[in-house]
Amino acid sequence: MNAKFFFNNKTILITGGTGSLGFELTKYFLKNFNLKKIILFSRDEQKHFQLEKEFNNPKLRFLIGDVRDFRRTNLALKEVDYVIHAAAQKHVLLSEYNPQECVNTNILGTQNIIESCINQKVKKCILISTDKSVNPINLYGATKLVAEKITLNGNYLSGKNGTIFSAIRYGNVLGSKGSILPLFSNLNKEGKKIPITHSDMTRFIISFEEAIKLVVLCLITSRRGDIFVPISNSIKITDFVKIINPKAKIYITGIKKGEKIHEELISRSESEYAKKVNNF
Repeated sequence: MNAKFFFNNKTILITGGTGSLGFELTKYFLKNFNLKKIILFSRDEQKHFQLEKEFNNPKLRFLIGDVRDFRRTNLALKEVDYVIHAAAQKHVLLSEYNPQECVNTNILGTQNIIESCINQKVKKCILISTDKSVNPINLYGATKLVAEKITLNGNYLSGKNGTIFSAIRYGNVLGSKGSILPLFSNLNKEGKKIPITHSDMTRFIISFEEAIKLVVLCLITSRRGDIFVPISNSIKITDFVKIINPKAKIYITGIKKGEKIHEELISRSESEYAKKVNNF
C-alpha cells in the first residue's frame, strides 16, 4: 500500500510522545505525510511546552496524561486511527530498585492502551519493544516481554474486525536520551576515561532513521500478532568507543545488576517462526 495514501488525513497518537523517538517520528510524519492530527501523549508538561513552541504546527495536539490512567487513555484515543505505544520506564537499574513503578507503567499502562484502543475502535496499535525482552534477566526486560504478550493477545480481545495489534523489537537507538552515544561523546569532549562494564560487551544499535522506517513499515503492513525485528549486527562497545575516538581511554567497571554481556533480538525458540522480509 502507498504510504502517503495510508496516512492521508489520519490521526496518530504517540504515547511517550515527547521522548526522543516521539520527537523524531513527529518530524518525519509532518514532513512526509498529510496527516489530520498527531497527538503527543505524555506526562512531562515541560517537554510539551518546549515542543509546542519548537514545532508551532496546528496539526499537533499536546495531551498531558499517564498511560497508568485508564480514564485518560480512553479519552485520549477517541477518533484516533493509529497508536504508537512508546511510553515506558526504561532505565534498567532504576527499574530494579523501583519494581512496582516499572510494572505499573510497562504492564498495566500497556493494558490500559490495549483496552482503550478496543473501546475507541482504533485501526492499529504498535508496541515499541526492546531486545531486552528476549530471555530477560532484568525487570525492565521482563515487563517488556509481558507487554509484548498482552499486546499481541489484544488481537483476540478486539475480534476479527477490531484493532490490529503488533510489535516492534529493536536494540539501542543511536543518540536517544540515555543512550551510550551522548554519554561517551560528552566524556570524550571532557577528556575523561570512558566506563565500560565488560570488555566483551556487545549491543545492537539502530539509528533513528532505521527505527522510523521500521515503525512506518509496521503500521502499513503488519498483521495481527506480528513482531517486526530489524536484521542487524551487534557491535562491541570497545569498538564503538574507538569509532568516537581511537585514542580514548577506557576503564572496566564490572557488570551491573540485570545486565547481559550479549543481548538477543530473537530467541532460539522464536527463530522457528521467523520470516525474512527485506531487511527485517
